[in-house]
Amino acid sequence: MPSNRISRLTKRSVDAIKSTGADTVYWDGELTGFGIRVRRSGRKNYVVQTRVAGKLRWFTIGPHGPLTPEDARAKALEILADAKKGIDARKTKTERGAVPTVGDLTDRFLNEYVPSHCKPNTQREYMRLATTLIVPTIGAMRVSEVQRKDIAKLHHDLRERPYQANRTLSLLSKMFSLADIWGWRPDGSNPCRAVRRFKESKRERFLSEEETARLGAVLREVEDEMPSAVAAFRLLLLTGCRMSEIRDLRWEHVKADFIELPDTKTGGRAVPLGPKARAVLDAIPREDGNPWVIAGRVPGTHLTDLQRPWRRIRKRAGLEDLRIHDLRHSYASRALALGESLPMIGSLLGHTQIQTTARYAHLARDSIRSAASRVTDSIGGDLLDVDPAGA
Repeated sequence: MPSNRISRLTKRSVDAIKSTGADTVYWDGELTGFGIRVRRSGRKNYVVQTRVAGKLRWFTIGPHGPLTPEDARAKALEILADAKKGIDARKTKTERGAVPTVGDLTDRFLNEYVPSHCKPNTQREYMRLATTLIVPTIGAMRVSEVQRKDIAKLHHDLRERPYQANRTLSLLSKMFSLADIWGWRPDGSNPCRAVRRFKESKRERFLSEEETARLGAVLREVEDEMPSAVAAFRLLLLTGCRMSEIRDLRWEHVKADFIELPDTKTGGRAVPLGPKARAVLDAIPREDGNPWVIAGRVPGTHLTDLQRPWRRIRKRAGLEDLRIHDLRHSYASRALALGESLPMIGSLLGHTQIQTTARYAHLARDSIRSAASRVTDSIGGDLLDVDPAGA
């Protein structure tokens, strides 16, 4: 595995590293054994390499993003301090004679399971749910003593936020399934089993033609002030992509008439570019040495926070209930209004299951009714003596 050395691992230096096409480790020049491993896919994980009782050992600390370089450095110092005492930090507290808590289970899940099995966005979401909702409530409880009533209470306490409550329950279920596998609980004793999820209301918001015109006018007004954000929002509405797919887009993935996304929520896919989407991309200035399409203010970086400029833009356009994700819904609704089929819409949006696209079925019915009205109106006068509008 190739390796390199950086004077000090900072957020800026780690963000600037891009995949070389092979797994590569970049070592910190100040703390011996501390580094960042960059996978061929571009995923980045902080690591430590040291000797424990004379044997060379590798430790994965966690993913870049959810972990800052300074957080990872602090964890690396703990691992290196344990190593000097002959303690292997990879061994569970059970193996060291202690009884693991839910906090310990969370640490092992985030550091051992998540980096290898989850995509970056999922890693960040798991980190957020675990550190803000799980550890503060049941983190001190012993894993072996957690009962269904404890999980049900945590879930119930989040009832005002049903989506968050259900995502937290799913995360806990994954963690306790692994606790069974790791021998921290008896097999088949997952306490999340049979806890009923809250009903979630799917929010649907689509831009009308008049609203689209208002949004377009505001984007033109603020283009000189926030060019990268404006380009991102235009691309979102013109491609139907997810926010992360445009925010994290690299120039190497932009082809003549499509965007080649190597790793999306549903796997790799090619996003077709219409003439106007292509025009937006052609108008974005390319910065030497910066691989990102949506460039940040600091040279070599990309714009990571689209929510802040979006709040300003939607307020100015009088669209304060419009989320960034609603631009994707608006793309789908416009396609249906133009007569595209649900399977075609699913293909354009990168859906792998027709059930996901089926949420737009009612819009298709509206288009069919409109078409039927136009047809019957065009021929109805030859068949009926009574004007339907005046009947």
